[in-house]
Amino acid sequence: MSDQTKKSETLPLKTESRTESQQFLTFSMKAEVFGISIMLVREIIEYGRLTKVPMAPDHIKGVINLRGQVVPVIDLARYFGLGITQPGKTTCVVILEVTVDTESEILGILVDSVDEVRSIPENSIESAPGLGAKVHPEFLKGVGKTGTRFILLIDIDKALDIKKLGKFGSQNESAKK
Repeated sequence: MSDQTKKSETLPLKTESRTESQQFLTFSMKAEVFGISIMLVREIIEYGRLTKVPMAPDHIKGVINLRGQVVPVIDLARYFGLGITQPGKTTCVVILEVTVDTESEILGILVDSVDEVRSIPENSIESAPGLGAKVHPEFLKGVGKTGTRFILLIDIDKALDIKKLGKFGSQNESAKK
């Protein structure tokens, strides 16, 4: 071996300490910024005409036909107890693919507007506050800090548990009476 080869073999490798990041689709709802894992987002569509579903809980806004598939659309603000989403020019339906038991389900969430996809380092995500949050802490993964902004990170598995969707809305409505 030459001296050149020996030197390169004995040089320590530089390793950069990198913080793992997660990507979230951020959106606005009732003047709050929320985020959901980008891995669950299938697509984003413009708000359009929904078909009402008789006897559905109030937070189920209706269903849409997405390329031949019937997709329920949930008014997420109403589901969280933040009030009814008033459709406007920036209102969108975020189509999500969630897993229920072992089955994959497609559903839409109605939001005021979609902002952007943000990478948030894991060390910038803190646990959800028990007090002061407008959304039940059970539905949040935590709060992501990006600069001076705070993003409420939704735990989709807990918040949009298909089995709980009907029950939670009924409890929420009776609590308001």
